[in-house]
Amino acid sequence: MTEALKISPQLIQNLLNIPIYLVGGAVRDTMLGKPVKDWDFTTPANPDQIEAAIAATGRKTYTIGKKFGTIGFKLEISPQEFEYVEITTFRKELYLEKNRKPQVDFVKNIQEDLSRRDFTINSMAMKPDLKLIDPFDGVADLKNKIIRAVGNPKIRFKEDPLRMLRAIRFASSLDFIIEQKTWDKLCSAKWSLLDISKERWVLEMDKILSQKNPEKGLDLLMNSGLLGIIIPELSLQQSYDQNSTYHDFDLWTHTKNVLINVPHTELNLRWTALLHDIAKPFTKTENKQGYNHYLNHELLGAEMANKVCNYLKFSNERTAFIIENITNHLKTESPLKKHDDGGKKIKSISS
Repeated sequence: MTEALKISPQLIQNLLNIPIYLVGGAVRDTMLGKPVKDWDFTTPANPDQIEAAIAATGRKTYTIGKKFGTIGFKLEISPQEFEYVEITTFRKELYLEKNRKPQVDFVKNIQEDLSRRDFTINSMAMKPDLKLIDPFDGVADLKNKIIRAVGNPKIRFKEDPLRMLRAIRFASSLDFIIEQKTWDKLCSAKWSLLDISKERWVLEMDKILSQKNPEKGLDLLMNSGLLGIIIPELSLQQSYDQNSTYHDFDLWTHTKNVLINVPHTELNLRWTALLHDIAKPFTKTENKQGYNHYLNHELLGAEMANKVCNYLKFSNERTAFIIENITNHLKTESPLKKHDDGGKKIKSISS
């Protein structure tokens, strides 16, 4: 475990001469043997003290998050390699009614700081001697592959509804299950997602869609009802029998197949895959043999997807890409065509 720590809390404590704990996702990923992407530390020192300690080393401080207690700096790992480090004062957050921006109060107790975090696996801290502080049994939940809210899930999701999407992202990326009480409250609280900005939705959706295997996340989004909040039209696809000689799968399974076929590095094309058949339920006709056709679903789909893109406040570039490629997804030259074809028949999937 210690070998995975490129930046230890002892190193930062020695550098800044203030008490330091490694915290959150960095501890989680270290415990899982995964590379740490975000180096987050916490301290009882106040933001002015953190800033002064960093400045005393001759390094530039980044203070955009100072009002929330966070000061950042770049730490050289080698002459060619730097890591961005953030240090945050122990804090608690008070969410006022109908206000998604919390009131932040600084505290002196690390357990109080950990208690305001989202899930048990993100609520562990590591001391400079590498001993763990684990008041909510995050280690056990890591071992048992469980996503569990810290304390009362109703309170955690009320504080910040984005945590519902985060729960699904972690369950999908780690291949964990969401603990039943946490899942039940996630499903019943889904409408509170409307209280937060679309931009925050999209940041989490981008992360879910960018995973190498996003199928679990897609099903959790659908089964929880959250996808129906984000893109209501897609909720019609679940268990939708396409009744077509061209398709072996229901519409939602086909959409997932197409999306999974797209390389995970091609995020805009994955969004296109998610939306490419959005109009099918609205264009259904039946032929003399009793099979369904979906004539011009790509044209109506492009119109419907354009409204989705505007609703989710996509960039002009992303929107144009999605609209063009939904419009043309049945054409041979379309970058989506081979992925679409590969998601239609069982033999294509098995091969």
